[in-house]
Amino acid sequence: MSTLILHIKPEDIDNVEKRRKYRVSIIGCGRNGVLHAYLFSEAGFKIICVDADRALVNRLTRGKSPFLKSRVEPLLKKHVKNGCIKATNDVKAAVAQSDVILITTQAKIDRKKKVNYSHIEKVCKQVGSSLRRGSLVIVMSAVGPATAETLIRETLENTSGFKVGVDFGLAYSPVRVLDEQTLEKLADCKRIVAATDKDSLNAASIVLGTIAKNGVVKTDDVKTAEATILFESVQYYANVALANEFACFCEKAGIDYLKAKELAETSAHGTLVSPTLTCRNIREEPYLLLEEAENLNMKLRIPSIAREINEEILKHAVSLIRETLRSCGKTLRRAKISLLGISRTPNMKDIPKVSAEKLAKILETKGAKVSLYDPYLSVKDLADLSHPFKRNLTEAMEGVDCIVIFTGHDRFKRLNLKKLKIMAKMPAAIVDLEGVVDPKKVEREGLIYRGLGRGVWTK
Repeated sequence: MSTLILHIKPEDIDNVEKRRKYRVSIIGCGRNGVLHAYLFSEAGFKIICVDADRALVNRLTRGKSPFLKSRVEPLLKKHVKNGCIKATNDVKAAVAQSDVILITTQAKIDRKKKVNYSHIEKVCKQVGSSLRRGSLVIVMSAVGPATAETLIRETLENTSGFKVGVDFGLAYSPVRVLDEQTLEKLADCKRIVAATDKDSLNAASIVLGTIAKNGVVKTDDVKTAEATILFESVQYYANVALANEFACFCEKAGIDYLKAKELAETSAHGTLVSPTLTCRNIREEPYLLLEEAENLNMKLRIPSIAREINEEILKHAVSLIRETLRSCGKTLRRAKISLLGISRTPNMKDIPKVSAEKLAKILETKGAKVSLYDPYLSVKDLADLSHPFKRNLTEAMEGVDCIVIFTGHDRFKRLNLKKLKIMAKMPAAIVDLEGVVDPKKVEREGLIYRGLGRGVWTK
């Protein structure tokens, strides 16, 4: 008989065979949940993926991944086939047979940009109603300070009738899930593990230590751990906002931001982050922190300004495209535009960027005819998008007034500019939002060039 996970010792799960005795339920099968499912199954645990989306559960049951298909799907299929990964819609049934329950369900942000914890609360009620004595619950999604020790803890205890640290364990250990999160990045990150009681902290640290290549950092201060994750995320978010501001400045000042970024990387003073439109795929952390500040009757000025800047950058991209077409003697109305690169992660098959769909819709409302192309995605992958999808790059270039590079696939670095010049409706343009093509080469072929943060065009 296996040892209760709450009282586990490192030697109890120090190899794959010993870990096979323990079952882990992962509640919420988004990017965070599925990547953790693979890491834990690879470590040797038996996994139950749980999600309310029946279509998603059906795909996971067949080893199908909604993202990073070429990287994740073969690994999922391997563990589905050997019985280490199963999927279900039934939270209660999964929890009733699990030793460890990972909650990756995220807080929702409504249209008024207010935080809604009802989804997390509902999951906690379902988990609590079937929780086994001696099991361990680990919250893996970012929440506001004190949420784990109030809403989550109280809901689990009230529903289960158990007490944390006595009957079951409760720990908090989220990771910052970036839009481009991969298995390698997730495995390499150093994890903070927080719990107020010794048994929960030790058990969670031992369990998570089996998948964390760089180890874990333990703390009994859960509130500070919650704040730390938010601070890290918001600091990155603010850095992106600053980069976006610098990019707009560079366009006006005739400076290449990417060259400045390269120079910064050679110095001892740190690095600059890349400007990006994909902060429109906004994660919850800035909103969690801003709402918590409002509850304390204070305003966090820099995060608020950062949010405003990052939400405006998509409009800046539209202005950049409009200005570029104007340089061609054309207008957005009736312009034929191809968006190249829809996959969220460069150089691999991934789910489409939310911001790509938003940009396409804005352009269409202004009268443009927009089509999409991505070498890693098929028509079937983009069935939910309302825009025409081109089967190959040749089709994407045919008769266009403007090409917009939206995801920086390496293939676009080798774009055949001579062919584009022949196939496009000249004068035509390239708007490079990812910094992958050489402005000089573009202009040498008689095409108009514009790029996010690249104030180096001459035409």
